[in-house]
Amino acid sequence: MIELAHRVAAPGRAAKRLEAPVALWAAGVAVVLPAAIPILYLLWVVARPGGFDAGGFTGERLAELAINTGVLTVTVTATTLVLGVTTAWLTTRTDLGGSRTWSTLMTLPLVIPSYVGALAMLSASGNGGTLTLLLQGLGLPGLPVFRGFWAAWAALSLWNFSFIHLLAVPVLRRLDPALEDISRGLGAGRWRTLWRVVIPQLRPALASGALLVALYTVAEFGAVSMLRFDTFTRTIYTQFAGRLDPGPALFLAGLLSSGALVLVVLQQMARGRAALHGTRPARRVSLQTLSPAGRVAAHAFLSILALLALVVPISTMVWWMFRGIAQGSSLLGVVPHTLRSIGISTVAAVVVGVAAIPLGVLAARHRNAATRTLEAIPWLTYSLPHLAVGLAFLVLTVRYVRPIYQTTTLLVVVYLSMFLPQALAAIESGMRRVGPALEEVSRSLGMGQWATLRRVTIPMMRRSALAGAALVFLSVMKELPATLLLRPTGFDTLPVRIWSATNEVFYSQASFAALALVLVSAAPLYFFVVKDIHD
Repeated sequence: MIELAHRVAAPGRAAKRLEAPVALWAAGVAVVLPAAIPILYLLWVVARPGGFDAGGFTGERLAELAINTGVLTVTVTATTLVLGVTTAWLTTRTDLGGSRTWSTLMTLPLVIPSYVGALAMLSASGNGGTLTLLLQGLGLPGLPVFRGFWAAWAALSLWNFSFIHLLAVPVLRRLDPALEDISRGLGAGRWRTLWRVVIPQLRPALASGALLVALYTVAEFGAVSMLRFDTFTRTIYTQFAGRLDPGPALFLAGLLSSGALVLVVLQQMARGRAALHGTRPARRVSLQTLSPAGRVAAHAFLSILALLALVVPISTMVWWMFRGIAQGSSLLGVVPHTLRSIGISTVAAVVVGVAAIPLGVLAARHRNAATRTLEAIPWLTYSLPHLAVGLAFLVLTVRYVRPIYQTTTLLVVVYLSMFLPQALAAIESGMRRVGPALEEVSRSLGMGQWATLRRVTIPMMRRSALAGAALVFLSVMKELPATLLLRPTGFDTLPVRIWSATNEVFYSQASFAALALVLVSAAPLYFFVVKDIHD
């Protein structure tokens, strides 16, 4: 079939652009509607006739919040790009021993929510912290409490660089080595070839990964709140928690959505005219041989990352768990929260994974101004603080669709609006790796567009769709603020349990839920994501 495809669609020939079926457009629009609801509501709140009360915020205060949020976003995104590309290159393009194990370890930080990581940083530092006690036992001074910009930068970088690693690894594995051979044959060294040949081919994946990290940083409120660094999201949460009127919080969320739109536009510009499909190279690229010193440095670099991103937070939670057991706490109390989290996360992953298919096909195979607009709407919603999205749905459902307020149905719709880009990015990545040649062959043999979509396109991108659904599962497992606002009464998930136990200073009970969250999240991450990038 593949050989026939290459005969029918000769290399270099542009694929014939077909009009998307009306039903596919209808499905794409229907999928985007839940994501458009909070955007339209927040923009209406800001721009409605008669003006809006900004809650007494001065221009200087708004500028301070914008600078803090912008600096944190830029530094975290740049750091994760460096860490993610470096770890991906070391584990795929060098002869480093144990590269598959190292690559798995570099992906596992995805299972640790940033608020759990921030809690681990706080409980490990300062008086009584686990690392402080360890250092004092060795006769060394203890650590100050980790707070402020540098703590927030470290937390968000450590538990987000895996997004870049996850997207860069499969691209590096599938790059055609012929281009690199030509570059070196023309006299370019390895470093020049890396910057002039390899990195440009990574641009689509890096642009998507950078956007994921940037929007996550813009929308994050748990870690920055715990580490006491003022951003828009922390202020939005403070305004909502401290006022009966949610208006000022919604106003700030509207301003934040404007910044998110800028990020989406910049991502589209960074992608440029990059190809949306590719094929597996005929041969694998030769691995770079590391010198003894380079091998030691690579192992040291990866070991430090694994220590900071995995060992420290997990060991801190285990320490608190054993302390709780010694004081008579039971592990069985976390079972109901675990079952609720698994159930709602599974349903959301299936719904979002299926819903992303029509939009992914439109964006990859029928790309134009309309599909770019449809694609941008979910990314914009993804950038909004989850608290603001939850608040928008709360107000609208109470006013207009009260029967679904505080139901699991509403929760799934909200998760669809917030996490659709994760499944969409994975599906588009899969479509880029599958050229349109097989689809052309299918249509030339008499199959219609729907039959081709069902029997050719979807099977070829199945693994990417499963990876996207796994990312959605992980995100729903870790989601906190929207779940806090909209969950049915008594429907406490693991993140809700962690949050409430932490606020009540029951760190042992919080550690039970945190460890359960990490363990449950690790299985789908490995089977649907880690194994896929290694194939």
